[in-house]
Amino acid sequence: MIKFDRLWKTMKKKGITQYDLYTHHNVNRSQLNRLRHNQNVEVNTIDKLCNILECNVEDIMEHIPDDNRF
Repeated sequence: MIKFDRLWKTMKKKGITQYDLYTHHNVNRSQLNRLRHNQNVEVNTIDKLCNILECNVEDIMEHIPDDNRF
């Protein structure tokens, strides 16, 4: 499972709110909702967030081992 709990911590540390993301950086609210619920998001969204927050991928997401297999 991919979890985005680190995203919210990084945003807080950087002083960027969800409001900032959708008003100043054009991040779609539905994408924020998907992130909030640890649902699938496009790699483009992850890339955009890393650029906005000036951070690495591991600063916004982590892999939690589970039984999800192909």
